[in-house]
Amino acid sequence: MSDRSRSSPAWWTSSAHADRRPFLIGRNRIQAAFRARFGEQDFVEVDTATLQVSPGNEAHLHAFQTEAIGHDGSAVPLYLHTSPEFACKKLLAAGEARISCFAHVYRNRERGPLHHPEFTMLEWYRVGEGYEQLMRDCVDLIALAARTVGTQQFTFAGKFVDPFAEPERISVADAFAHHAGIDLLATIGTDGTTDRNALARQLADAGIRTADDDTWADLFSRVIVEKVEPNLGNGRVTILDRYPVAEAALARPCPDDPRVAERFEVYACGVELANAFGELTDPAEQRRRFEAEMQEKSRVYGETYPLDEDFLEALAEMPEASGIALGFDRLVMLATGALRIDQVIWAPVAETHFG
Repeated sequence: MSDRSRSSPAWWTSSAHADRRPFLIGRNRIQAAFRARFGEQDFVEVDTATLQVSPGNEAHLHAFQTEAIGHDGSAVPLYLHTSPEFACKKLLAAGEARISCFAHVYRNRERGPLHHPEFTMLEWYRVGEGYEQLMRDCVDLIALAARTVGTQQFTFAGKFVDPFAEPERISVADAFAHHAGIDLLATIGTDGTTDRNALARQLADAGIRTADDDTWADLFSRVIVEKVEPNLGNGRVTILDRYPVAEAALARPCPDDPRVAERFEVYACGVELANAFGELTDPAEQRRRFEAEMQEKSRVYGETYPLDEDFLEALAEMPEASGIALGFDRLVMLATGALRIDQVIWAPVAETHFG
């Protein structure tokens, strides 16, 4: 399909740009306000390389691959990063204590009202501070975004949020119990192992579909998507806290319950805005998790990504810290009233059509 067959004007036409420009100016104002806030709190803004030896090691994230050609003509595979996280943590290992980063990141197989192949991730890290401080940071930034563009309410897909209201904080286990009637922790052992059949039985009792080849993670995700997420961020921001350790990614276990981890996500109007960790600093455990994720990626998609050995080496030197990734474009969408993510991106990636 050629560009001439599009049903709406291209983003670069004067008419389309005139419609988008208020959102884009709002974006610039919010970004300037955020940079000023981080500067006031003695954060150092860093800039990380986009090309990395590993794009990240989560099973369901898809990267763009390229290669570096040496003087001798030999090729080495590289990837566009899906997050600046590995590089930021290397900087923590190098001695930085408070850093922030506005990074262009890239994720394949993603395009829609809330997804774009290239988007801006705002990440920040605090050495020696708990992840609860990141919750306060995130709530403050949401309110700052609203004040900066002069809005009192976020709206999206028929839902609204007061960006100045005290947030709801709920654990994943409590959310499962409240919204789906499922006792999630009963399906997790004290060593973090999961019982797929026990969770499947509870889903069946709750009237949620299951399949014979569903893993525990598949079932967990189905409840999150179908029962939990639609109820988050209604009226006020929701902080979904204490993820099962099997879904911990790069987060450390909670000291009071090894079945769950210091991980939270932030929602507004049903939209996921941020993902945060009390950071795991055990390279052996991190390697085990990465390898498990890549085994799952191979099973589902028939491909894997390499591990960043430098990152795992740096993790052993990294101090205790907490870190968070916020989808900056999504927050700008909600603050400015845009309906699609491409309305708040100055120059969107060209549409591609297949078939």
